[in-house]
Amino acid sequence: MKFYLLKLTGGRERLETVLSSTDFQGEAVILLDTAEKICQAIGDGCLRDAHLLFAMGLDETGINLEWMKVLKCLHLHKESMIGSIGGVIVDGPDDLYTKDGGRRITFAANMAGCTFPGKSLVEATGSLRNFDVLAKTMGLSHRKAYEKACSDLVKKILDFHEEYESHPRVLMVHASIRKTSNSLMLWSKVAEHLKGQAEVEEISIRNGEVWDCRGCKYETCVHFGENSSCFYGGVMVEKVYPAIVNSDVLVLICPNYNDAVSANIMAFINRLTAVFRTNDFSRKRIYALVVSGYSGGDIVAQQILGAINMNKNFILPGKFALLTTANAPGSILQIDEIDELAECFAENILLRE
Repeated sequence: MKFYLLKLTGGRERLETVLSSTDFQGEAVILLDTAEKICQAIGDGCLRDAHLLFAMGLDETGINLEWMKVLKCLHLHKESMIGSIGGVIVDGPDDLYTKDGGRRITFAANMAGCTFPGKSLVEATGSLRNFDVLAKTMGLSHRKAYEKACSDLVKKILDFHEEYESHPRVLMVHASIRKTSNSLMLWSKVAEHLKGQAEVEEISIRNGEVWDCRGCKYETCVHFGENSSCFYGGVMVEKVYPAIVNSDVLVLICPNYNDAVSANIMAFINRLTAVFRTNDFSRKRIYALVVSGYSGGDIVAQQILGAINMNKNFILPGKFALLTTANAPGSILQIDEIDELAECFAENILLRE
């Protein structure tokens, strides 16, 4: 695989300096440092089956206009990064917008086919205070911690290899009412294509069965996590934790609730922290099925990739989310291409083209 550095620093000298000191593991780096060069490479199909490092600098408003051109190009070329492995660096002048910028790049590239290993975003706020924990843990200055995170990200991209399970263990989690849920009707069509090819377990977390995380002390969370438990117990400990640990693939069914995942799904994500602290999720994949009544599926998808890929270390496979719109109960079944969408999504879960 060729290694491309897609660098639009927006005048951020710190980002330029950090990239110059980043260890590229002896790779010959192909530099694309203008929006025109990047869009040309996208249009020509050069960024398929490649290693990709996206580096974006933000101005004081949180915007990089050159990257907006690239995002537009990615939205227009939806197969342009098939087979590629990516990571993102975002550098900003204050404490806002870096995570948003990283999620937007990741989502656009992912929907064009790029896979992202877990924790594949390095963000540098103006103060670098977001490196407080890493700097303290490693005994480094904040700047050195930032530089090391960039070199570690490059190594992660280069070392990553997608593993193909012949019969993956798929865990589907939902909090919907089966009789009226368009999301579950769509999942049923997906599941039909997984029969005999995957081991599928479905867990419902409806009716307030999942208490949200209350923010225990780190030591308390680790203590319970070491015993595959959590202070608040319940269905998460009894059913979800063992199923997560045993799975290869997590599929979240996420109807759009006010441009966000539902309260129960959010509580599920928050409560993953205890089991995450003591288990390696870096070889597990996350997929999402998002049905919106009106619009906004992309916002929900970015919320999921931020929480599960960037935070909880799950792999974000290319085209990880199936996004569609249906309002009245059962109307999902009236969408002309729904069977094709469901089959393609199932094939993606099975890592088949």
